[in-house]
Amino acid sequence: MMATSSEIYFELVELSGHVVAKGAWSETLRADCLYQSAHLAKPGHRCRLLQGTWEITPFTPLAALDLSLGACIQVVWLSSSAADRRSHSLAFVAFKADSSVVTWGNALYGGNSSAVAPLLTEGVVQVCGNRGAFAAIKANGSVVTWGEAADGGNSSAVAALLTEGVVQVCGTNSAFAAIKANGSVVTWGNFNSSAVAALLTEGVVQVCGTDFAFAAIKANGSVVTWGTADRGGNSSAVAPLLTEGVVQVCRTSSAFAAIKANGSVVTWGNADRGGNSSAVAALLTEGVVQVCGTSSAFAAIKANGSVVTWGEAADGGNSSAVAPLLTDGVVQVCRTSTAFAAIKANGSVVTWGKAADGGNSLGVAAFLTDGVVQVCGTIGAFTAIKANGSVVTWGTALHGGDSSAVAPLLTEGVVQVCGNRRAFAAIKANGSVVTWGDAFDGGNSSAVAALLTEGVIQVC
Repeated sequence: MMATSSEIYFELVELSGHVVAKGAWSETLRADCLYQSAHLAKPGHRCRLLQGTWEITPFTPLAALDLSLGACIQVVWLSSSAADRRSHSLAFVAFKADSSVVTWGNALYGGNSSAVAPLLTEGVVQVCGNRGAFAAIKANGSVVTWGEAADGGNSSAVAALLTEGVVQVCGTNSAFAAIKANGSVVTWGNFNSSAVAALLTEGVVQVCGTDFAFAAIKANGSVVTWGTADRGGNSSAVAPLLTEGVVQVCRTSSAFAAIKANGSVVTWGNADRGGNSSAVAALLTEGVVQVCGTSSAFAAIKANGSVVTWGEAADGGNSSAVAPLLTDGVVQVCRTSTAFAAIKANGSVVTWGKAADGGNSLGVAAFLTDGVVQVCGTIGAFTAIKANGSVVTWGTALHGGDSSAVAPLLTEGVVQVCGNRRAFAAIKANGSVVTWGDAFDGGNSSAVAALLTEGVIQVC
C-alpha cells in the first residue's frame, strides 16, 4: 500500500515478526491511532510501541517519528502480572473476538451492564474495573461506564471529555482516571484531581491508583499525586526524588513505590503499609526491575533474581521464613491481599505472608515444584497455571482457593486466569470460560454461560 504525501505508512510488528496491523495514517494524527490499531488486534491487552530504541507514547505526533528508521513500529505486548490480573472488582468482564463484552457477577457493582449494553456490542478494546464500577474504552477513544454511580459508574459529569481520544483508564477503589491521547487526564468518581489539574493537562503516560489516591507519571519522568494525603495522595516528603527518571509506579492499598530508570525505588504513603522502606533502603538503591504489592506490603525483584520485601510483616513484608529460596531465580511475584507467590525460573513457586490467604501452599506443594507459568490471586487465594494447561489452587476456599467443583474442566487447556476480589475466571484454548469462587461475585457464571462457550480472548 502506498502512502500519499500527507500520509505515513507504518507496519506494527510483534517481536515474533508477525504484522499486527499496517496502513497509512495522516501525518497530522498522534500515535494513539497506532495504539488503537494494536489494541484491536488483541483487545484487553496493553502494549508499548517502539521505533528503534525510542518509545512512542500515545500522544507522540506521527510527524515527529524518524522515517529514516523505516516503516516498522515494534509492538511489545505487556504480559500482565498477577497484580494486573487481580482486579478491585466484584464482577467480571469478558472480551470476545468480535470486540463485544459479556459481564457477570455482583449486579450492583458492574456485573449487570444492561443499561449500556448497546454500547458494548462492538469496538471495546480495554476495560478497567474498580470496587464498584467498570470503564470501557472503545476503538474510537470514547469511554462507556457502568456499575455503582458513586464509584465511577456514572461519568456524566465528564462525559464531554470522554467522547474521543482516551487511551488508558486506571481505577482506585471508587474513582477512575483516564489518560487522553494529548497526555491530559480526566477523573471522575469519589474524588477529583482539581488540586493538581494544571499538572495534568499534558504529558501523562501512566496512572496508578492505591485504594485512595492516584499517581501519574509524566513523559519527563516526574510524578504527580492526588487523593487522600496519607494514603499516597501527598508525595511532598519525597518530591525531590520524583522530579525525573520514574519509569513505573506500583501500589499497596495505601502506599506507592516508584521504580526509577537507575533501578532505585522511592516509596511514600502510609508508612505501615509499604510507604516507609527505610529498613531495606540499602537494597533498593539499584537493580530493581519489578515491584508488587499486597494490601500492606511490597516485594521487589532485583535484576539478579533476588527479592526484597517491606511493609506489614504478616502481610508479606517479612519473607525471612523463605529467604533462602528468594536469593536468586525469581522472575515474577504475584499477590493476594495479604500474601505473595514468587515464580522461579525453574517453574517452581515460593509463597509467604498470611497462611490462610495463600501464604501457605503446603497442601499443593507437590504441584508447585515445576512447570508453573502463571500465578494469579484474588484477595484470599491463588491460582497457578502449569505448562500443560492444568490449574492448581490454594488459599481461602470461598475466595477461589477450592476449585474442586470445576476440577474436571481445569485439567488441561487453560491459557489465562483472571481474579477479581473473590472469584476466578479461566480462559481455555477453545475460547470458553470456567469460573469458581464466591458465586455472587462472579464465581457462578451460569446466567451468561451460553455466551462463554467460545470466542473469549480476555477476562478482567
